[in-house]
Amino acid sequence: MTQIDDPATLAPRAPPTGRRYATWLGALVNHPAYRATIARLVESRRRRMVLLTVLPVLWIAVFHIGPLVQMFRISLYESYPVFDGAPVWTLQNYALFFEEPIYRTPFFRSLVFATLVTATALVIVFPVAYFLAKVVRPERRVLALLLLLVPFWAGEVIRTFSVIMLLANRGAVNMVLQGLGLTERPIPMLYTFFSIGFGVIYLVALYMLLPLYAALEKIPRHLIDAAADLGAGPFTRFRRVILPLSRDGIVAGCSLVFLTCIGVFAAPMLLGGPGTVMFPQTIGSFFHGASDKWPIGAAFAMIMFAASLVTVGIFMKIVGGRGTRLLG
Repeated sequence: MTQIDDPATLAPRAPPTGRRYATWLGALVNHPAYRATIARLVESRRRRMVLLTVLPVLWIAVFHIGPLVQMFRISLYESYPVFDGAPVWTLQNYALFFEEPIYRTPFFRSLVFATLVTATALVIVFPVAYFLAKVVRPERRVLALLLLLVPFWAGEVIRTFSVIMLLANRGAVNMVLQGLGLTERPIPMLYTFFSIGFGVIYLVALYMLLPLYAALEKIPRHLIDAAADLGAGPFTRFRRVILPLSRDGIVAGCSLVFLTCIGVFAAPMLLGGPGTVMFPQTIGSFFHGASDKWPIGAAFAMIMFAASLVTVGIFMKIVGGRGTRLLG
């Protein structure tokens, strides 16, 4: 018979003192100074949750909400900066927007422009995202996605100048058209709404591609195959299966593109002309001039910010509700 040790004779186990590591990291983790400071903060679940919550909240408060609050305060000043005494508060900066049609024209122009660019980007990028998510082999998707992201490694100004080199009178597009004999003289494409739209779509396509790709990749392939087996054609499969299931990607991509387009500044300035002035350029003109115009620019910036949020909120409410009904 196998001898069973008496439990009383067994040496008691030492209480656990935390994880032990055999590398230089272990020496750091087990150091008394670390155990007395950082370890005390992260060993408790409640403390970890506090740390994970405090850092993002501070980031949002300092770098996002803080500048907006300061911008709103400046928009209520009669003049800025305030040199002597208390600031004079006024709403005249906001009233100026509604009193002068010259300021409302670029505002509505920016809204329409951002809406059209968002819709065009969705139509152009959706097939690309579907091709990446459903046609390209899984082992090659990362490589294909990286190839599409290469142009976005350059800055916005560099990519804008690349659009200028494409659309200029002696640019690549006109040279190809003349070389093929399709045109006898250059087609003026720069400093028009076409050049601005082309350039902005090129700049913001990434914000549409990534959410769409993430949403389309999650669609189970067997749902599309089942719809095909039941006799659904390509358009029916797209309308009844693919489109509803990619609703979250569409909402996220369109929201990002719209918010980026309505506030884009460099591209319209470099690619547009006198008749294509957008509202961000109007706002920038107040900050580029004398400092006493800053409250007007701040007020116009807050108007654009509020209009952007309201527009995106309405879009998310309409498209989100419709997508839920289609899936239901």
